[in-house]
Amino acid sequence: MRAIGEGVNIGEAAEKAGVTPKMVRHYESLGLLPKVHRTEAGYRVYRDAEVHTLRFIKRSRDLGFSMAEIAELVKLWQDRRRPSASVKKVASSHLAELDRKIEELQSMRKTLSHLIHCCHGDERPDCPILGDLENFSEARTGGGKVARKVVRRVA
Repeated sequence: MRAIGEGVNIGEAAEKAGVTPKMVRHYESLGLLPKVHRTEAGYRVYRDAEVHTLRFIKRSRDLGFSMAEIAELVKLWQDRRRPSASVKKVASSHLAELDRKIEELQSMRKTLSHLIHCCHGDERPDCPILGDLENFSEARTGGGKVARKVVRRVA
């Protein structure tokens, strides 16, 4: 493997950044990564700066930022005169979305946990899990109104 200073091919750059070559091409197509130098044969050559940007993008993806948010963060990161408030605004908005998703997942977990607890899991055909799925589906399709039916508990 060559030192990055001389430039590396897409596979080596991807490996150094912890992404796949396909993702490198994708990031380039989205404009997250600037067009890189190419050899006379047309092969991409990545230098330290591009690999560093790829790592930045990878870390942003690991934190769950969307591609649009990453584009904004890359732009802010490259602008050394940006106000940190702009960065904080992007991160805060993402955190609020994560909190919303976590709340939604916790609600789903609570409901599913309750249904599992109510299900005997034996040879009887009655199952509150299936009952809830059926009743919720009926409530959604019945006249467009969402009127939750009470699930009969099996004691």
